Amino acid sequence: MKNNIFPRNQIPAGTTQPIPVSGLSPNEINFTPSPDEVARRAYFTYVNQGSPQGHEVQHWLQAEAELLLERKLTRTHRSHDWDMK
Repeated sequence: MKNNIFPRNQIPAGTTQPIPVSGLSPNEINFTPSPDEVARRAYFTYVNQGSPQGHEVQHWLQAEAELLLERKLTRTHRSHDWDMK
């Protein structure tokens, strides 16, 4: 991606770093999206909105929130599926 607004090793200021996997329960592993996943989602939002400049942090935070919500919903539904077995 030539015009990637989020270089691979940079995270916009004010965002949280990923939580290390050690010390997490198996249900919490892979719950936090990686910076690459967030950057990819933020980039697509950026492109879909017509590539406006100056909204990098908003796109990042929106992408992070969407991914966390998707994972929360998936994890919630999975836990219900396990209870039924």
